[in-house]
Amino acid sequence: MLRFMVLMAALGGLNAQSAEVGPPAGGTETMLGEYGPWFADTVLGDGPARLSLRSGTWSSTEAWRQAGRARVRDLTAPVDLGGPPVARVDETLEFDGLHVERLSWQLPSGPRTEAVFLKPVGARGRLPAVLALHDHAGNKFLGWRKIVRLEEKPPDIVVAHQKQYYEGAAWANELAKRGYAVLVPDAFLFGSRRVRAADVPARIRMEATDPDIDDPAAVERYNAFARQHEHVVAKSLFSAGTTLPGVFVTEDQRALDVLCGREDVDPDRVGACGLSGGGLRTVFLGGLDDRVRCAVPVGFMTTWRDFAVHRCFTHTWMTYVPGLPRDLDFPEILALRAPAATLVLNCTEDSLFTLPEMQRADRILRETYERAGAADRYRCTFHPGGHKFDRAMQREAFEWLDAQLGGPQRP
Repeated sequence: MLRFMVLMAALGGLNAQSAEVGPPAGGTETMLGEYGPWFADTVLGDGPARLSLRSGTWSSTEAWRQAGRARVRDLTAPVDLGGPPVARVDETLEFDGLHVERLSWQLPSGPRTEAVFLKPVGARGRLPAVLALHDHAGNKFLGWRKIVRLEEKPPDIVVAHQKQYYEGAAWANELAKRGYAVLVPDAFLFGSRRVRAADVPARIRMEATDPDIDDPAAVERYNAFARQHEHVVAKSLFSAGTTLPGVFVTEDQRALDVLCGREDVDPDRVGACGLSGGGLRTVFLGGLDDRVRCAVPVGFMTTWRDFAVHRCFTHTWMTYVPGLPRDLDFPEILALRAPAATLVLNCTEDSLFTLPEMQRADRILRETYERAGAADRYRCTFHPGGHKFDRAMQREAFEWLDAQLGGPQRP
């Protein structure tokens, strides 16, 4: 299975937003050519996987959740990043009606993790909170800046990114203005946690440097290097006995420690939300950590069949856990949170996935929630257009968070 997953990802690029796509599900071309249907129908199969709640063999939802989570943890092989990190406040400011703290903390390896904490100016007491997870987009130079705005005139690359994916909104700011405490950490390999070009051998560095944010050409050279370097990172982690999810999920859990440990946050009213790579992170974090009372993955929901046959080449190595498809389908990672509240937002013309498999993922999640006796705690919505988290989708996400977390609403 490991060889198969390595082959699938090696066939394609690592820029999850830029790849041209082939025919939709049902077409004659597959990622493995003539071998594709056999891998999909025989190796992967079409029925419930071994640990699926849909198999009807489980005595209770809780027994299934415990077994499923144990298997996901076993196969992702989480790294040991110690206990809750000590967050340092590096800067405090006010911007656009928000109290802002620029935070950082040191994990056992790599540079300090940078993050931004936002809440309304003058907010009192313990607030509902959201861990806001930035996207991948083949842009590892940026991390939290993708969904935050702290100045009237942000750098051009930040403005362009937010325009392309978020209809010009810094959605973490908009959510905080609504009355939430919001923490936006850099993910593993992004922003402050990125691999510096100067620290790798010259022969794989290409022409990359470690640029200033106001040098777009140099930033793109760095991102070109980082996209190609991701397969090196994945191989290194496999060789060390872990996986990319084994690292980024653990890092996100340490960020959740920071958020839930704050005196101005109600740890019983915490959600997670993100687009694309942030949606992927929400799937894993929401499926594995009960502190996430409400999960909203955006633009990242399909099936292993979609990855295996149609769309593996558009996706990051962060997606893959060798061996897991035999035990759980991809949406069932998220379903491990049932009966906790979940909203999935998809786009009907999202080129990263095929529509039939996004719809199949919805059916899998819906059936799982029904079997868990919590059909009213799950919703999936399909919005028109391509890969995005636009203002209409943001509004739906925020309203769902309000309903599930009791979040205060502000104009």
